Amino acid sequence: MAQVQKPSIPKGTRDFSPEQMAGRNYIFDVVKGVFKKFGYKPIETPSMENLSTLLGKYGEEGDKLLFKVLNSGDAFSSLSEGDFQQLNSNALSLKVCEKGLRYDLTVPFARYVVQHRNEITFPFKRYQIQPVWRADRPQKGRYREFYQCDVDVIGSTSLMNELELVQIVNEVFNTFNINVCIKINNRKILAALAEVMGFPEKMVEITIAMDKIDKIGLEAVKEEMLSAGIDERGFNILSPVLTSTGTTEEKLALISSIVSGSEIGRKGVEELTVLFDLISRAGIRQKVEIDLSLARGLNYYTGAIFEVKALDFAIGSICGGGRYDNLTGIFGLPDVSGVGISFGADRIYDVLAGLDKFPKEAIGGTKVLLSNMDSHSVTYLLPLANELREKGVCCEIYPDNSKLRKQFEYGEKNSIPFFVIAGETEAASKTVNIKNLQTGEQVTLPIEEAAEFLVSNK
Repeated sequence: MAQVQKPSIPKGTRDFSPEQMAGRNYIFDVVKGVFKKFGYKPIETPSMENLSTLLGKYGEEGDKLLFKVLNSGDAFSSLSEGDFQQLNSNALSLKVCEKGLRYDLTVPFARYVVQHRNEITFPFKRYQIQPVWRADRPQKGRYREFYQCDVDVIGSTSLMNELELVQIVNEVFNTFNINVCIKINNRKILAALAEVMGFPEKMVEITIAMDKIDKIGLEAVKEEMLSAGIDERGFNILSPVLTSTGTTEEKLALISSIVSGSEIGRKGVEELTVLFDLISRAGIRQKVEIDLSLARGLNYYTGAIFEVKALDFAIGSICGGGRYDNLTGIFGLPDVSGVGISFGADRIYDVLAGLDKFPKEAIGGTKVLLSNMDSHSVTYLLPLANELREKGVCCEIYPDNSKLRKQFEYGEKNSIPFFVIAGETEAASKTVNIKNLQTGEQVTLPIEEAAEFLVSNK
């Protein structure tokens, strides 16, 4: 007999158990609650976008990570041998793939704003909690399918928006009881550094290398820049920035002295100065610092950039974002600036689980299991089940008339704290037996007192 192959799922994707889903929903509920508190409204966009919407928005490396959806039918029938020889990968992709899975939520949001410009009021504040896909190499904390929780405001250049994002990050992680560091830089400063180094046309190569400083170290960043055609003199200008320490004022003084000859650099320093002054007055509990080595590789950022890291758990960034001035212009709506930040739900889950910070009441399921001794006892317990649910206690009646031991085991395996037992004797005396499955203690109460007891002990 042929052996049936065990089913599997693609690498970089995951199934989620009921317990995991309870934890994920807790994250979504907290994040969504904070977003709404600051006046942001929800939208959703399709899982697939036209590939032309996505290509060219994330840089060369980002384009390589796009999941492309092959056209239905024989997608390659219209291609000639010359097409394969003459077209680059992006052009070839557009010939056989009209659609792609979204890489992030920001580019689809920009498309949404342009497409619905006559229906929305600016500044437009939106949040979006949906999955995204990246053809990345799966590893711990990095998946091919994962959820992002995005919050953006578009149609305003005020630095109050950047402050509000810092406040949102602060409140979210205060609620999670996670200590984080909110790192901030400005892409105008990075553009000025490329200019001062003498390689303004290589800003992308410089920022890609800079963004790896925490992973590969200073010497490896230097080697990468030299191989990209940036000379040692240029790197020596950048080196103090990559290794800078000290107070906010000291870092601002350092970068100000380096980019003082650049108009865009002075503008970037001014924006950072104003933003950190606002932050100092806003009562932020979490750690906030200028990180002059922070680059964030996405090409569409033009101003402030953010990255959030957990302080007590080893994992990559759990939150990131920035200011983008030109993104809607790509779709035909110029001069509409936006800024946003994205919470990585999957990595936040790993941090909460690793630090054992999930509240028990948030991730717990059924609190009370009611026994099924026979049809008469089930009828007797139905009003109690209704009363418990009305009072917010999650409960269930065991569906089958099985041996009591089997019902006990069901409750224990599902971590249900209380088991309510009632048979013919209890129904006759209008009582129930309530067993604590964690401690083994058992009490007998009048049925009219059972709900109050279970509510007070939930």
